[in-house]
Amino acid sequence: MPTIYCRDKNFGDIQAIIFDKDGTLEDSILLLSDLANNVAHWLEGRIPGLKETILRSLGMHNNVLNPAGLMAVGSRLENEIALAAHVAQRGKSWLESRHLVQQAFKEVDLIEKRTVIFPGCYEVISNLHQRGLKLAILSSASSRDIEIFLEDHQLSQFIEIYQGADQGCLKPDPICFEMVCKKLQVSCANTLMVGDSQMDIQMASMANAAGIIAIRWGSGDIPCQSLAGADVQILNLNEIKLIPQNFNLN
Repeated sequence: MPTIYCRDKNFGDIQAIIFDKDGTLEDSILLLSDLANNVAHWLEGRIPGLKETILRSLGMHNNVLNPAGLMAVGSRLENEIALAAHVAQRGKSWLESRHLVQQAFKEVDLIEKRTVIFPGCYEVISNLHQRGLKLAILSSASSRDIEIFLEDHQLSQFIEIYQGADQGCLKPDPICFEMVCKKLQVSCANTLMVGDSQMDIQMASMANAAGIIAIRWGSGDIPCQSLAGADVQILNLNEIKLIPQNFNLN
């Protein structure tokens, strides 16, 4: 089986790689920032004075989205529950609070938006697929959002399995990772995780993945403390290399 290497780390006997989507393959920070602002604006129109509280909860500060905040790494369900709690504090019933927040996201979702892929991702994924690796996406986004991303960037031909937060499991539960491996018909011990958050690292670690690659997309050579649990931190997806089977590492 193939050996993957990144910087000074080698991962042998790899059959599959599972990728996160947001922040890993998709440059989604601006899209998520717009989503946070639009949801907050919609709720402000129904409950005046709520906007700033909503933005802070979603991880927005001075119009900059925290890449480790709720909007960036949480599922839609987690976002809805967190925001509904603030709505309920304004005297609404829990049922009405949940409905208002769900309606806010539904209205914002109707706004047409295009996904943005990080440079070079298509080429790396295409090459890994051609070399016989099984590839999957495991995301806190919805399955439909993943599907749109794959369609927008012609990746469906390379990704065998994709699993969103609406399929019964939320990160960092290791069962999420195990479910995808089972669908791919591979062992967790022969599968790498590539992600950009603590949730990805914790999930893959608890699932006993073959290795964890954290990506920081050009954020400088100083390692990120929040990603310290990964086996290696990289700045670009093209740092994931495949060693030919007949190549002698010695």
